[in-house]
Amino acid sequence: MIYFKSTKSILLIILLFLITSCSNNSAMKPEDFKDKKPRLVIEEYLSGNVKAWGVLQNRSGKVTRQFSADLDGTWDGKQLILKEKFNWDDGEIQDREWKITKLDKNNYEGTAGDVVGKAKGYSYGSAFKFEYVLLVPVKGKEMKITFDDWIFKQDDRVAINRATMTKFGIKVAELTVVFVKD
Repeated sequence: MIYFKSTKSILLIILLFLITSCSNNSAMKPEDFKDKKPRLVIEEYLSGNVKAWGVLQNRSGKVTRQFSADLDGTWDGKQLILKEKFNWDDGEIQDREWKITKLDKNNYEGTAGDVVGKAKGYSYGSAFKFEYVLLVPVKGKEMKITFDDWIFKQDDRVAINRATMTKFGIKVAELTVVFVKD
């Protein structure tokens, strides 16, 4: 009996290792887009007024909420201050102010009032990846949700955003957003 339990535990560990190593090797990386055009320079694209429309889907793909948003960004040469105002289809209005600092050509850090710690940003070619933990209100409590957020520039005015939201490594929702620069 003890032999069976330890063998089962070892097999489970090996299986988890194989699953995580396979998924990490095939994962999309910001560097995959280094030669893609048009180039997305996030502090340029998000400076000024940008409109956005999006859908939130639960983990099975059902659209649960929709929104429109107004973004207003100001770049001072080192930091982007981005004010976001979301208008959700259920009447909720949500405001967020990002402070995104450019560390070097490809790396950024960001903070916002409902972000836990610092967001990490990576810019290569036509893509910008933003990783962060957001405090999301759920039934009167705040839940920590991890965002894997990708923005892909389509042309001078349009960018598409795809975000996967996870809790304990399990996908709980996805967000799709279209940005249009004024």
